[in-house]
Amino acid sequence: MRRPPRALLLVLALLLTASGCGLAAPGGSDTEPRVTILGPWTDVQERQFKDVLDGFGIPYTYQGTAATREVLLAEVQAGDPPDIAILPGVGELVEYADEGRLKSLTGLYEPEEYGTPWLPQAEGMAKDLWVPLKVDLKSIVWYREGETPPASPPPLDAWCAAMGDDGSSGWPGSDWIEDLLLQQAGPVLYARWATGDLKWTADHVIAAWTTWAGLLAQGSRARREAILKDDHRGPAGGHGLLFGGGCALEHQGSFARSFYGDHRDRAAFTDSAPLLPGGRYTVKAHEVSADFAALFGDGDRARALIRRLTSEKAQEEWGRRGGVFSANSAVPARGGRVEQEVGRRFADQRVPLCLDASDVMPAAVRDAFYEAVLLTVAHPDEPVRPRLEDIQDVQDAQPDTTRRLTGVCGRPQ
Repeated sequence: MRRPPRALLLVLALLLTASGCGLAAPGGSDTEPRVTILGPWTDVQERQFKDVLDGFGIPYTYQGTAATREVLLAEVQAGDPPDIAILPGVGELVEYADEGRLKSLTGLYEPEEYGTPWLPQAEGMAKDLWVPLKVDLKSIVWYREGETPPASPPPLDAWCAAMGDDGSSGWPGSDWIEDLLLQQAGPVLYARWATGDLKWTADHVIAAWTTWAGLLAQGSRARREAILKDDHRGPAGGHGLLFGGGCALEHQGSFARSFYGDHRDRAAFTDSAPLLPGGRYTVKAHEVSADFAALFGDGDRARALIRRLTSEKAQEEWGRRGGVFSANSAVPARGGRVEQEVGRRFADQRVPLCLDASDVMPAAVRDAFYEAVLLTVAHPDEPVRPRLEDIQDVQDAQPDTTRRLTGVCGRPQ
């Protein structure tokens, strides 16, 4: 399978770095050392995050970009990584840790305040190398308040669907496959697959992928081309796909409300399991995601900033300002109907939580996954097994020393 050459990604990332990419450096004099931070939050959420940072009194420079993985790779290879990097997942952080680039976070946060799966560990590797700053609930479907979700899986025409993104494209489709596998096969097999212990050509993986391809095959060629091209956030300046995309249902995480703008309070959600194609399924687990902070620099100010960001007070303020969710169990539950429903699922010990599978995979495997997703959108009638064999080839090519993550699925504490 063909993927963008690593060199091309580095060039693009360096261009993003040079152009600023949301660069901001408040506080302190020009000669005062600043903590450099690379993160995924841009636009409104970037401003809200910086409002929290400004309260710490620690000089910093924040670079916000949807292409965090590519920009970080470029900066590391240029010998100038940020002091703190915040990535949407731990798959690449494991690789950086294996290279000895990450500093220990021991003593900078309280591990007992984070339950499974928020602190996954890599086999044979030191603990306390990453900590989640923001988490989201997946395995849900958004609909407009006042409308009633269907009682059975709807056709493709009902669904909001788009693969476009500023950074890695294909992940909105990977979420469908992950959720299908999770609800069809359960969390044990899901965790084995996510960590490389279950082959991509296993029956359960083929079944989930084939189910999703069957849904896509209901659409015309023009519809599938639109899915590939359109931005998953909806038109710029709009209110997301749900409020302007000509669709009634959106399979998207709890972060989707940030796309809806001033229509966010008109959105409600339900569990995805009964509505996924091939169902009705029962809820076997909830897929979740997290943005993890890791320490590349070892300065006192960078360590102090991590300590402040992970504190109960800062996590509560970040949630209040940004409307985001925390994995820290000490943070009080927020008010609001949607907030309480999300919080209830995060805390429900009867239903396991499982980290987004693509976020825990090695980078090369994840990229192959995304490419196969896009090919399936374009050609859903083609057999899925050859695509899965291609991904398996990439997985088999990973070094024998590749560390596997544990604790990807688990029940909340």
